[in-house]
Amino acid sequence: MAKVHMIMLLALVEYFVFTIAVGRARYTFGVKAPATSGQPDFERYYRAQMNTLEQLVIFIPALWSFATFVNSDLAAILGAVFIVGRAMYFVGYVKAAEKRSAGFGLSTLATLALLIGGIIGAFGAL
Repeated sequence: MAKVHMIMLLALVEYFVFTIAVGRARYTFGVKAPATSGQPDFERYYRAQMNTLEQLVIFIPALWSFATFVNSDLAAILGAVFIVGRAMYFVGYVKAAEKRSAGFGLSTLATLALLIGGIIGAFGAL
């Protein structure tokens, strides 16, 4: 399970890096807190960060459920796919909103596999 812990922690580090990038974008584009809209370049950074936060709420419990009830090594692999997908998503989105699709799809597929597998595994353990 150490691999699963590392994946979860790496996902959180990635999110922290995204948070720092949003802070830097706030400064770069002159968006004063608490504003979160009005400057399109800043808004892409902010939405990429917020969408990642929204995904983490599903990803982390799905990762742990899959690891517990199905296979921890496969959970770690799928978790790594999620992290790569989120990085692709963030980089693509900050360049242009239409460039976020590949990363979104990759991270979403990994999350769905973890979620569905975790549900099936939990039911099987009943």
